[in-house]
Formats: sequence, C-alpha cells, structure tokens
Amino acid sequence: MNLFASSNCGLRQLRALGGMLVASLLLLFGTIEAQDTSSSDDGLSAKVLSLEQLWNQAEVAQDTHSLNQLLSDTFIFVDVDGSLQNKTQFLAGVTGRSEHIDSIRSESMLSRVHGDTVIVTGVYHEKGTLNGKAYYHHGRFTDTWIKDGSAWLCAASQSTLIQK
Repeated sequence: MNLFASSNCGLRQLRALGGMLVASLLLLFGTIEAQDTSSSDDGLSAKVLSLEQLWNQAEVAQDTHSLNQLLSDTFIFVDVDGSLQNKTQFLAGVTGRSEHIDSIRSESMLSRVHGDTVIVTGVYHEKGTLNGKAYYHHGRFTDTWIKDGSAWLCAASQSTLIQK
C-alpha cells in the first residue's frame, strides 16, 4: 500500500510538473506573440499618428475633400463648448466658420491599439483670427480611429481647452 501511495504521489507531481511546463510554454509563446503584436502596433500607431498630422494640414487648408477621406461616415465631434457635430456638420464648419485658422500643431500624442481601433490622445495648439482678432487655443484631444476595410478612419473626436 505504501508503494501505491508513493507512486500516486509521484503521478501527482508529474502532472503538476507537466502543468507547469504547459503554463511556461503558454507564457513563452504568449510573450512572443505579444512582442510580434507590439511591433505591428508600433507601425499602426505611426500610420495613425501621420493621419492626425494630415488632418491638421487639411483643416488649416480648408481641404474638405481630404478631411472627408479621413472621417468615418458615422463621425461625431465633441467641440470645446460641448456641442456635437456629425460628419456633414463638421465638414461644413471647416469652410463656413467665422474664424480663420493659421496653424494647428499637435504634440505629446500617445496612441493605444485595441485590435481594429486606435485611440489617440494629445495636446494641440491652434492659432488664428476671429472677427479680425488673433486667438490662441491650447487644448487636449482624444480621437478614435477604426479600421474600415483597408482604410483607417476617425470615428469620433473630442476637444477640451486647457485653462491658462
């Protein structure tokens, strides 16, 4: 009986060792997979961050054609005053606004990849004129980019002014 108990104990230890081996292998392969995903995430982040810069350039140039290509049909924009605009309203506002934007510069941008979604946060500086008077806006933004076929489109954007 003692021999049976000892061999049963050995079997339990062998199973435990096998379980640890499987867990170790899963951890190892999971880490390798995460590293591969990380490098592809870096490339995706760089692509979306370049789209952010294109957006700034298109908005300054009042290039609604390019902006139309960057925004999802279901795009929603939350402006600094809390108002909401859909894609059509946002595009109309780019050319129909009373202000003239001289420059928009984004900095401190961070992106997080979540499958077919990329969330970008950052700080922006906008200079222009409104009713003949110079203005300067300094704020934070959050943009949500989604993959639509082979294209990356912004589905939502939100801006908040930073108090001076």
